[in-house]
Amino acid sequence: MYKITQKRNIFFILSIILLIPGILALIFWGLPLSIDFKGGSAIILNFKSERPQIQTISEKLSTLDLGNLTVQSVAEKGISLKLKHIDNETYQKILDNLKSNFGDIEEVSFDAIGPTIGKELRNKAFTAVILVLIFIIIYIAFAFRKVSSGPVHSWVYGVAAVIALIHDILMVIGIFSIISHFLKIEIDILFVTALLTVLGFSVHDTIVVFDRIRERLKLSYNKTFEETVNDSINQTLVRSINTTLTTLFVLLALFLFGGQSIKYFVLALLIGITSGTYSSIFIASPLLVVWDNVRHRKVNI
Repeated sequence: MYKITQKRNIFFILSIILLIPGILALIFWGLPLSIDFKGGSAIILNFKSERPQIQTISEKLSTLDLGNLTVQSVAEKGISLKLKHIDNETYQKILDNLKSNFGDIEEVSFDAIGPTIGKELRNKAFTAVILVLIFIIIYIAFAFRKVSSGPVHSWVYGVAAVIALIHDILMVIGIFSIISHFLKIEIDILFVTALLTVLGFSVHDTIVVFDRIRERLKLSYNKTFEETVNDSINQTLVRSINTTLTTLFVLLALFLFGGQSIKYFVLALLIGITSGTYSSIFIASPLLVVWDNVRHRKVNI
């Protein structure tokens, strides 16, 4: 049996070491936002013949000095272009460039996303993440209300889960801050979707471990709380790893073969789900032991 809770300080320090580069990158480089959040132009076009490779389209348009340009596939023959605010003259240059290189195309839409709309979307995305964290605390506190008479109150389970979730969010955002600085990518609404997905996956894994702790608290009368938590982690360890590996294999296939349009969305899921499994085992549950130890010290003072 692995002594996970007994070696919790090692895992806490490891998490801090992994988080520091990302936090520093966020402080000094920030997180570059796409037009979804800061405004710009959005163009949707359809090719009359077979759609060229996305990479080829990006290379041909790079001669027009359009700044940070995002090209994504739409349906069977369409593409979506997201870029800075442009006028009709620049828009016409884009059409002429594509027609000269790839033949006839159909103009579907050319829209401008104002900075007000982008700011509103950014605020809603932030609000969505905060509300998810709050409701997770409330839900876990309610679900574990019957263990409030035990070593740790039910709301502490919720707080420990949220700390683990914050760990996962910072891990994903921090790594993407580093990646975006060097690869010149921008964060769009899909990234927020990935974060919310990671929150759901991570808290699910955490609750599985917490539920086992709750069950063992009813049976382990001759064991300390720390031993009970460690036993519970070990009993769910194989299940957690197998579930995560199954998910990661699918995501890895999508990352390698799924196309450019979802590449960074899948990468965010790969990072977040890996971090979520780690935090459920090595962060959330050991935090319950830390809280119990601190509570006992206060009682003995």
